[in-house]
Amino acid sequence: MENTEIFEKLQHYYKEARALEIPETKRQELIYHAFRYVDQFIDGIDGVKGFGKQKARFLEIGDKKKSITELIDLYQSEVIETGINAASGKHIGYIPGGGIFIASIADFIAAATNPYASVYYANPGAQTVENEVVAWMKKVFDFPDSSVGALTTGGSTSMLIAFTAARDKFGVKNEKVTKSVVYMTEQVHHSAQKALRILGLEDVIVRLIPVDEHFRMKTDELDALIAKDKAENLLPFLVVGTAGTTDTGTVDPLDKIADIAEKYQLWFHVDGAYGGFFYMTSKKSLFKGLERADSLIVDPHKSLFLPYGLGAVLIKDAKAALHSHYYTANYMQDTNHDELVQSSANLTPELSRNFRGLRLWLALQIHGIQPFIACLEEKILLTHYFRNQLMALGFNVGPEPDLSVSYFWYPFGEMEDQKNEELMNKIHEDGQVFLSSSIIDHRYVIRMAVLSFRTKKETIDEAVAMVKRCLEEVKNRE
Repeated sequence: MENTEIFEKLQHYYKEARALEIPETKRQELIYHAFRYVDQFIDGIDGVKGFGKQKARFLEIGDKKKSITELIDLYQSEVIETGINAASGKHIGYIPGGGIFIASIADFIAAATNPYASVYYANPGAQTVENEVVAWMKKVFDFPDSSVGALTTGGSTSMLIAFTAARDKFGVKNEKVTKSVVYMTEQVHHSAQKALRILGLEDVIVRLIPVDEHFRMKTDELDALIAKDKAENLLPFLVVGTAGTTDTGTVDPLDKIADIAEKYQLWFHVDGAYGGFFYMTSKKSLFKGLERADSLIVDPHKSLFLPYGLGAVLIKDAKAALHSHYYTANYMQDTNHDELVQSSANLTPELSRNFRGLRLWLALQIHGIQPFIACLEEKILLTHYFRNQLMALGFNVGPEPDLSVSYFWYPFGEMEDQKNEELMNKIHEDGQVFLSSSIIDHRYVIRMAVLSFRTKKETIDEAVAMVKRCLEEVKNRE
């Protein structure tokens, strides 16, 4: 192709492609409409339901261009008004976070400037921001400076990274897989079993350790099982403790588990995805032993109230963490002189990724840590208040919660499970406040997970009023 023809084609494509570089006046217009919508959303969030319609429509991508105002209206009706309103304080069903506003500013800046945040050489500033966030977490959780860590998309990816390090530390591969043993309780998050499967460890032996009446791991049973397995020439290598279970908010006896892991030289992993940051509150004594873990996962998008997409993993054995994830290639030769653990790409499966650390770095710089701690303390108190109000209505409640998750059911008598399920359906139909259900001790129960920074006493009062009117409807049908 001659240069003349190349220049003609370039001119043609340039005219079309330049539409992607929006001029300042148009940028200001887009920003105005976007931020106006966000302001209206936040200002009106207390007045909307926690749970909406269950079907989204009109979201297909067609040939016709749409204006930003059309698309915002579509987003409101077909995204925000469907399913769970996860930004609302009325989401107390699963483990919510809420999405503090400053994080949206951080994400806007990060996306617009688009630094490459996985390799130190590519952008030392962006990687240093993320490393400083990890360093802050190491201080919070009393992990040594020599430990390593990375920011991830959430607990499932963090779990995968931690289990990979444990697998590689103990060389669990080939014929060793079927003789290797992992210990956890039935209350462990399902991402643990999922991680084992993804890692090629589906055929390891998984021992489910019994729990006590508060759903905490029975450590004497753990000790006995490990001893038995070792006597039978099996290969115990990993024990999983939970610092805040999803179903009941329970914190396992971490210090005793750490003693046993140390005694038998096992890898001790702590899942603190939901509850880890309660370590900073008046509940810290419950977490004794967490600092002794070989690996820890936490989710700032849960108990630091950030938008979805920010988890973290801390690992004490840097060599084990690097073993699976550190690779290089000819086209990356300029990066070879980096300190290995300064680049998150050497500690996680991700190479290309968004600059997710700015949202927490900016939040901590602007707000400090005290407002976050105050919110967590508030959620603990609101959980107790909710339980007290439910008991006054005649509900049974689960054991005294360690943190901010609990459950309840109404003693209907005959067909109790079916009627509590009917009550749950009524609550979802009402939708004023979102709650969820579970099966605990073979019983159908309704869960509360009080965690959003926007959940206040008034929210709990709304939830109690909703439960009361839904209960009356179920009773009236008897």
